[in-house]
Amino acid sequence: MWNVNERFDKKAIDSLAALGFGVGSTRGVVRVEKYGCGAEFRQEPDGRLRMTVLPTIMLKGKFTRLWDAGYQKFLLTDEGLKVPALATHLENLRMFNEELRTALGVPTFYNEALGSVSQVSVYDRVKGRKGDIPDETVGVHAPTTGH
Repeated sequence: MWNVNERFDKKAIDSLAALGFGVGSTRGVVRVEKYGCGAEFRQEPDGRLRMTVLPTIMLKGKFTRLWDAGYQKFLLTDEGLKVPALATHLENLRMFNEELRTALGVPTFYNEALGSVSQVSVYDRVKGRKGDIPDETVGVHAPTTGH
């Protein structure tokens, strides 16, 4: 995973737009997007920026968390929805992550270069242990309908 304690110059973040990234800034919060993925940086008192949302897949303009459920990867939303992660999602996340790291001069470690690094990994199926009901463990609930 990214070293979230690393800080970046505003100039380095602003230069991402020239590399095809969408860069938007509002009151010290900078969102960087490309390939349907995104990351967020927040400005600190010294003017440098710290990554506060690690590179992730975006759904409907919102950040998700990648969950490895053991049998499949899912995208989790803050609203508690679970969406199956598609191969294209994971490919795009890898491209976004690699390009962002390269642009900011952040090294990639061996285990990170192998594939998708999930933010949540809970899939113990032994009854009575945490993870035996995966959706409950990560806070997923059934979608509500307007009926």
